[in-house]
Amino acid sequence: MRIDVYFTPLGVAPGDLAGRGVVVIDVLRATTTIVTALASGAKAVIPAATPDEAVRLAAKLEKNGVLLAGERRSVKIAGFALGNSPREMTPAAVATKTIVLATTNGTPALVAAQGGDPVLVGAPANFRALVERARQVLGERGDLAVVCAGREKQFAIEDAYTAGRLVKALRKGSRKVQVNDAGQAATSLTAAFASWTEALAGSEAARQLAEADLAEDVAFAARADRFAVVPTYADRRIT
Repeated sequence: MRIDVYFTPLGVAPGDLAGRGVVVIDVLRATTTIVTALASGAKAVIPAATPDEAVRLAAKLEKNGVLLAGERRSVKIAGFALGNSPREMTPAAVATKTIVLATTNGTPALVAAQGGDPVLVGAPANFRALVERARQVLGERGDLAVVCAGREKQFAIEDAYTAGRLVKALRKGSRKVQVNDAGQAATSLTAAFASWTEALAGSEAARQLAEADLAEDVAFAARADRFAVVPTYADRRIT
């Protein structure tokens, strides 16, 4: 059995993920937001690589049941109903709705993961359930790819730390699981921080969110195991 970690989607070549089990991670904030939205009763989330694509995709859907959501430079996109804050994804706001989401890093990573089977959406917010589902996929397929969204095409410590904790959990009690170099580096990173909060709070993404008066999103994202849902991305929809 083998786990490959990619610190950004730029390391993923076309065909690399075809037929493989995949986990996509963008802790601050897209995957945390998606997990929260679906746990709050959203019907589905449709990731878009750009705001323009989000508008085009939403235009093809039933108008009353669709919400546009997304951010650029952490701030809600003008004209969109919601931003990319998990705190916005309340049952009152999103229950029964289809959300078309465009973010700087997370949704392009999800789009890049198309072809994986299955593609799981992970974050600290659903970590325990994610480990269980990813272990099942790894056992069935013998192979798993963990794709970190990164930050503006660069390494993001909060995503790599989460990937490392996932790899560590999946390898626990088994010497048969091999990992690539990035997986080894991510696992080593888990010893550098005492908690989710410490790993997230020191990141560049957390500083940018604080500058945008969104520091509470970091605290929200750092609270592990809030939800038991593990969203799956297939046919351009996350459910």
